[in-house]
Amino acid sequence: MKMFLEGKWADKPKRIEVKNPYDNLVIDTVPRGDAADVERALNFAERGAKAMAKLSSYDRWKILRKAADLMAARNEELGRIISTEEGKVIAEGRGEANRAVETMMGSAEEAKRIHGETVPLDADPTGRNKLGFTLRVPCGVVAAISPFNFPLNLVCHKVGPALAAGNSVIMKPATDTPLSALKLVEILLEAGLPPEGVQCLTGSGGEIGDPIVADKRVRKITFTGSREIGDRICRMAGIKKVTMELGSNSPLIVMPDADLEKVAAAVAATGYANAGQACISTQRVLAAKKVYGDLLGALIPKVEALATGNQLDEKTKVGPMVKESEAARVEEWINEAVAAGARLATGGGRRGAIYIPAVVADVKPEMRISRDELFGPAVAVTPFDTIEEAIQLANDSVYGLAAGIFTENVEWAMKFAREAEAGNLHVNWGPQWRVDLMPYGGLKESGFGKEGPRYAVEEMTELKMVVFHLGG
Repeated sequence: MKMFLEGKWADKPKRIEVKNPYDNLVIDTVPRGDAADVERALNFAERGAKAMAKLSSYDRWKILRKAADLMAARNEELGRIISTEEGKVIAEGRGEANRAVETMMGSAEEAKRIHGETVPLDADPTGRNKLGFTLRVPCGVVAAISPFNFPLNLVCHKVGPALAAGNSVIMKPATDTPLSALKLVEILLEAGLPPEGVQCLTGSGGEIGDPIVADKRVRKITFTGSREIGDRICRMAGIKKVTMELGSNSPLIVMPDADLEKVAAAVAATGYANAGQACISTQRVLAAKKVYGDLLGALIPKVEALATGNQLDEKTKVGPMVKESEAARVEEWINEAVAAGARLATGGGRRGAIYIPAVVADVKPEMRISRDELFGPAVAVTPFDTIEEAIQLANDSVYGLAAGIFTENVEWAMKFAREAEAGNLHVNWGPQWRVDLMPYGGLKESGFGKEGPRYAVEEMTELKMVVFHLGG
């Protein structure tokens, strides 16, 4: 495929191979953009921002709504592209394509809801005969930098609200998974988006991502990815609006009164989907000592039932990781934990980019598979004595994106809701759950700002205060 630059599809002599992680076969190539392409894109995006700001809310709604309809009609095609380039099983690929439709529909609806409010200036002693109201206006040029693990829906979470708010967008998809984003550009253009409204540059973050985020013509950056890259972007960005959706090592607390079969089913669903490559995957299972052994007994057979293999095979439940080096890293981390005293209760081992779903028991909080973001198909199980200790363990992290608890005790559930340091909290389910209309974002070093079309539109607009000084 080609990248979309200055209103047209553009090629380059240097190209990047896009590979299926299961068999490492090349499925397509994309251009390797460079700093000169970034400069052209930024100049064009400035003009595009002016054109987009002139579109009415109705026009933006109509374009995004048609794009959602086109995406729905192409669900199978988009689902297979997602699965083939990223490695998630085909059922999850179709599911992501469906979610992307909802994200674009939600963005379309929010295009009609951008408004200000009156401000009661006469509530101040000096405010007599003053009329005040606010206006929301587009930021201008939005840089949308997306990760590999949800190569369509997370692009839509950035592009949809940005266009709904009347901005122009420069997309930088993940180098490993650019095809879904380029297909989205095709669909947006077919839906009637002015070519000035969107550009999509492919290439490495160092070559094109860095100059995009550092440029003063970009007024807003929205990024999903690792904490390390997020920190780098924030240091380079300068004075502009930034939304950061970064990593996590999400905990799930299992209290003594929990239904262990429900817990085991939830962990199997939320710890291994997309081969564990989700920021909110269940990673740390903190189990009350009273039920620790029984929980492992319930969980192990469910994990062992997760068939691995070709992600396009309907029977496969866990496909390959995005590339073999990531599977090798997960293997290294787990071997390191076992060498330090943890116990591999089931699974483990690697075949190319596939890592066999694993349960690692007796994990100490200081081990890397507990402290850092594993981002792979394994959960680390640690015992605790009291809910106070469980919440302390859950909070003992630089991250704070999502957390869960299983309990029937309302007092325990409310204590967790009040004291757990995470932006998304779940009672009687694992931390990996999200609908695309909810406010989604983290605390601490998991980032700042919120996604979800309504909340992202606020992040992608700026507020003007207007005061009429009336006579009398």
